[in-house]
Amino acid sequence: MNSSAEPSASHRSPTITRRAWIQSNLGAVALAAAGIGSGCANGTRTTVHGKRPSKLLYTSAGKTWMIHPREPGAAPHPLEFSAPGQKTWQPAGFFADGRVLLLSMEERQDGPGRPFDQYYTLTKTHIWRGNPTTGALEELAVRDRMAVFETPALLLPGDERMLIQVAKPGSGKIFNVRLNGSDPHEFTREGDGFPYGLSASPDGHRIAFHTAGPSPHSYRIWTADSRGDGRVLIAGDPSHLYFAPMWSPDGRSVLFQDCRHHEDPGHDWSDLCIAPAEGGPLQHVTEGQEAWFGATYGPANRKGGGSNVPQWMPDGSVVFSCRISGSEVPWRYQSQRPDTDHFNRDYLPDQSKGGTYVCRIDPVSRARTALTTPVYGTWDFRVTPSPDGKTIAFCRCTTGTSPSLWIMNADGSSPVKLTDGFEATGADHPRWIS
Repeated sequence: MNSSAEPSASHRSPTITRRAWIQSNLGAVALAAAGIGSGCANGTRTTVHGKRPSKLLYTSAGKTWMIHPREPGAAPHPLEFSAPGQKTWQPAGFFADGRVLLLSMEERQDGPGRPFDQYYTLTKTHIWRGNPTTGALEELAVRDRMAVFETPALLLPGDERMLIQVAKPGSGKIFNVRLNGSDPHEFTREGDGFPYGLSASPDGHRIAFHTAGPSPHSYRIWTADSRGDGRVLIAGDPSHLYFAPMWSPDGRSVLFQDCRHHEDPGHDWSDLCIAPAEGGPLQHVTEGQEAWFGATYGPANRKGGGSNVPQWMPDGSVVFSCRISGSEVPWRYQSQRPDTDHFNRDYLPDQSKGGTYVCRIDPVSRARTALTTPVYGTWDFRVTPSPDGKTIAFCRCTTGTSPSLWIMNADGSSPVKLTDGFEATGADHPRWIS
């Protein structure tokens, strides 16, 4: 299954970027996304009827792959879906019966002489429910279609309705629809900014999300019910880029990132924040831009990246990719020139220093534990706990290399490399499923 995830380093503010349009980068695999989530990505379930998660999805060489990490010697294999005219496929969530919510895209309409912001959303998309074992497909959202570019944003509890992104050149809104696309209700409205990064509360009654813009706003964090009513502003300040809200296991708090985007236009680093889900003062969990936010990696001829998102553990602690003090990435953002490819970086390994490691932190006491060893020149990221909290998947690369996929116990013991990706081209965006 081909993935159309863009190799974007971060999210520019407050304009709409390629990654802002692409909702389902497996968590991303998107951030979600954003892709966004561990036990949940973009708020969608990744367990089936309480089963212990036994598989990992990840992306490599433009496809989505599945591996059984608890079966020694098990070989990964790509997910394969096919329908006439579809060029790329991306998982966006999971139904209770184990079927996959999918996004497919026809031939992209942007390209040379056809600017991204004017033509990308003229690309025809389709939403599907697919059987990952048989490849059988059922197309969804075929009634009352509102635009050629519609993407799944969040599958709602009960598997009868979903939130979808309806995008047109220069704008985007979220709608609450039945699976067949009928009975649409506006979740966001014109003038709200570009919404994405959706996360459902543990009881499914509230949705957290962020919006990009409109000017003079940067990225703001909100909560609302599943129809967009009862909206609460959680965090918003033009000098701060607040990103990727994630509900706490008890549903009382929202975790998100704070990037000082005026000082860090490449969005390399951020701090972790927590705020009451019903609104109230935010508290910083880290200080000094300690979290690796706009992760970038790879050699000069194979760049890659995508936003890192901190994750809750079931016990209420948080795991994230932590910066060795003073670290600087080898892919350096070039703020002096126009950003035409939504990456805008040069590979300058001689200017790189430090690295990142997996850290576990108590958001209240701020007590922390390094789960992997901080090593200069090693970059650990995409920290992805299993829903039962017993295993953590993560990606690791050294300066100038593509990432490999690893797992370890929740206390950091017994780390094992699972794969370097297809033909050692790298593995990214892990996501647990049953």
